[in-house]
Amino acid sequence: MERRQVADTSLYVSPVALGCWPLTGMTSPGVTVADSRATIAAALDLGVNFFDTAFAYGAEGESERYIAEVLTENRDEYVIATKAGLHWVDGKQQRDARPETIRREAAESLRRLNTDHVEILYLHAPDPNTPIAETAAAFRQLQQEGATIAVGVSNLTLSETIEFHSVCPIQIIQPPYNMLFRGAEVDLIPWCREQNVAVAVYWPLMKGLLAGKMTLDQTFEPHDSRPKYPCFRGEEYAKNLELVEKLRAMATRMGRTVSQLVIRWTLDQPGVTAALCGAKRVDQLTDNAGALDWELTLGEQAEIAVLLRDRGAPYVVATD
Repeated sequence: MERRQVADTSLYVSPVALGCWPLTGMTSPGVTVADSRATIAAALDLGVNFFDTAFAYGAEGESERYIAEVLTENRDEYVIATKAGLHWVDGKQQRDARPETIRREAAESLRRLNTDHVEILYLHAPDPNTPIAETAAAFRQLQQEGATIAVGVSNLTLSETIEFHSVCPIQIIQPPYNMLFRGAEVDLIPWCREQNVAVAVYWPLMKGLLAGKMTLDQTFEPHDSRPKYPCFRGEEYAKNLELVEKLRAMATRMGRTVSQLVIRWTLDQPGVTAALCGAKRVDQLTDNAGALDWELTLGEQAEIAVLLRDRGAPYVVATD
């Protein structure tokens, strides 16, 4: 099974990672604890050894707890990435990247994960009230103490990333990236390629939009967060579903699913190390893992390029 190196570290990860945010059901309907645990358990058998979680994935750390409950053996066979600097207060996300908070949240994550270290520790998001350099210094200290092998950042601009990197060398970044949101191609991914920094992208399927399961008359549950994004509304939504149908025809011809084609395209983009594919059931993870161990031909890549060109300019950022 293919493994890709994280920068110059000893870590080698499956290009498809299990994104563990949906497992908690906080913004995804229809999640059960049994399904979540079964999904984690199935990963290694499917060739997925990369588990991406966070302090804030779950109101009470459920995502990290599920990982600890299921992955009790063969610790050296899997890579755990978690994050600090973001937590919940009265149902709302709060950014706090003060050094003392980073250290406390990292320690709590290790306790929940029942491990003495994680392979990757990310800054989940920048804190406007804390200088990046102070936050970076805390991560550097944690790395030196052995709490993490690699340090990463998520949701930072290029200038913030460079500032962090000057204090604590970064081995991996985690930006949003997919066929529709390609802003990372402008500066972040080129910088990472120059610096030999790995890139693990989130939202490769854009919250299910590119998975081929949604319809024009789609209804969303009240707590579903997707309608707040423009790509799920009105004319933009219709255009995106039209693109998905064209991708479906191509995938069917290739004997693949839409998800597998979209994820494979993502993994084949220059500079992309891994795609964080959220799943809340084993069947979803199985579908995602089907993107492993094959590549698009040059002709297929060119065909997709035409489809994306015809769709129109991609979104730069994924928020309103």
